[in-house]
Amino acid sequence: MNSKTRKYSIEGPAGALDIALDLPAGHSRGIAVIAHPHPLFGGTLDNKVVQTLARAFVQSDWTAARFNFRGVGGSAGIHDEGRGELEDLLAVVQHVAPPDGAQGALALAGFSFGAFVTTHAFARLSPARPVEKLVLIGTSVSRAPAAPVAASAHLNTLVVHGEQDDTVLLSAVLDWARPQALPVTVVPGVGHFFHGQLPLLKNLVMRHLASPAL
Repeated sequence: MNSKTRKYSIEGPAGALDIALDLPAGHSRGIAVIAHPHPLFGGTLDNKVVQTLARAFVQSDWTAARFNFRGVGGSAGIHDEGRGELEDLLAVVQHVAPPDGAQGALALAGFSFGAFVTTHAFARLSPARPVEKLVLIGTSVSRAPAAPVAASAHLNTLVVHGEQDDTVLLSAVLDWARPQALPVTVVPGVGHFFHGQLPLLKNLVMRHLASPAL
């Protein structure tokens, strides 16, 4: 992604896991782990929305950790409908941001299927492990239920969805968010992959990251 991107692999629950670590120009305030869209529909750590999220974090002085779920690229294993992928995400968190806090704050982000997995990772990690920022883009809520976001984390959570998303309908996301009173930012006229609006998406995420953690 940039001259400060490091690519390597770690040992995950099903074998090797590809990681791309995008480093900020200066001091890093923490590490954001970013999950990609559905592996069976071409999702990888190099997805355009995932890279846009990484750029937003890096330009906001975070280290961004993108990774390939099991069965994607050089990552071992086969698709597990979200169960094993949750374990993959948690393994990446454990590796890049161990609980000792030496790497700074922790943020979680995901796009589509990756956002669905991220909600479950957040539920698994909190409240024992503080997550300073949660970013969910085009959250998949239809194939399997996304986990609810604790009310105490709502002000630190950004949910963005395209008005004309025909992969995950906006109405389905609102049905998921409504019982939680979780705000959703809707981008008018935009589809699932935010074609033509990736700069806007990056700016929305950077604005969220600039707001104080509560």
